[in-house]
Amino acid sequence: MRNVYGTVIRQFDRAADRMGLDPSIRKILSVPMNEVVINFPVKMDDGRIEMFAGYRVQHNDALGPFKGGLRFHPAVEINEVRALATWMTWKSAIVDIPFGGAKGGIQCDPSLYSESEMQRITRRFAFSLGANIGPEYDIPAPDVNTNAQTMAWILDTYLSTLPPGDRHRALHVVTGKPVEAGGSIGRDKATGQGVVYCIERWAQDRSFDLSNATYFVQGFGNVGSWTARLLKPYGSKLVAVEDHTGAIANPAGIDPDELSVHVAQHGGVAGFSGTEAIDHEAFLRTQADIFVPAALENQLTAETTPWLDVKVKVIAEGANGPTDLDGDAILDEKGIDLLPDILCNAGGVVVSYFEWLQNKRSEFWDLDEVDGKLRRRIMGGYDRVRAAADEFDVDWRTAAYIVALARLERLYKRRGIFP
Repeated sequence: MRNVYGTVIRQFDRAADRMGLDPSIRKILSVPMNEVVINFPVKMDDGRIEMFAGYRVQHNDALGPFKGGLRFHPAVEINEVRALATWMTWKSAIVDIPFGGAKGGIQCDPSLYSESEMQRITRRFAFSLGANIGPEYDIPAPDVNTNAQTMAWILDTYLSTLPPGDRHRALHVVTGKPVEAGGSIGRDKATGQGVVYCIERWAQDRSFDLSNATYFVQGFGNVGSWTARLLKPYGSKLVAVEDHTGAIANPAGIDPDELSVHVAQHGGVAGFSGTEAIDHEAFLRTQADIFVPAALENQLTAETTPWLDVKVKVIAEGANGPTDLDGDAILDEKGIDLLPDILCNAGGVVVSYFEWLQNKRSEFWDLDEVDGKLRRRIMGGYDRVRAAADEFDVDWRTAAYIVALARLERLYKRRGIFP
């Protein structure tokens, strides 16, 4: 597996060099502030004890409390978590919300465990984190293989460690909760909604008609499925999808709502009626206007990026780090526009911020308010990145980094360094 954290540092260095980032601030931002590694035991349904490795990396909190998701996946390891935590810092800065960056997870395959075992694994991890999370300090959220139920277990575990009189003041220790437990309407679709708002803004810039567009999506979990479903009302046509069960295609169109039902029933896109099974290379060679990689890191590389068809006009990165440095260079050569992950998939952290605010204020916003505020944040981030790309004559990923680093640089220069 490629070292995705190495990619993050090289991207950071490129932007810092181009903008002339203050050397002292560059040193601060180049490393995480805190790293927590926990090895903890959990009793299985049959009475066995298994050990699990859990991580929480807190990259930077200059702008506000640490914020970032928890993923449960066999590939979770410290360098991946470092990369994801760093990206979270940049995302919050780009869309102008008062959060820092963090990320965490457990190295495990949830499909191998029962629901009761996953509950015990989650609760023991939350308990072991202890004071390393908190509603005004570090606020976890869902990520790969975690969801609202996972957050409800963490919330309940954390609250049980507090004195009774403090519990209702700490509901915002996690976001992405079930609505019944203090979650926000619109949080489930937030990341996909942000991707679609980015695509809409790009289409306005390019005078591109989304009503005649075609698109294909890699990954059909929360982000990929919501992106596909939310593009449907624009009149855009989904023509191919890939996930861990395989890839399917139908040039005449795939209904994303019907596919979502199929995935919920069968665990993946494979076997969906009216589609043809294709291999990975054929999937990436799909003839379509828009490609949304919404799976895992390092999907577009020196080997795979050349497969993209000349018809592809834009890559909208729904996943974190789906394109490596070689892939970036090939996209530039091909003239394919890029909506980088730290802008394009920031919708999740934006609506997490809205949920956090609602909990702190004992408020509950309706969907129109959530979507309207999200739209303004994403559009504002898009415009800032576009302006930086023009000012510094750089690609959009480097421009997005410059926007984030410039905001943090201004803050550190105002605050100074203690002592």
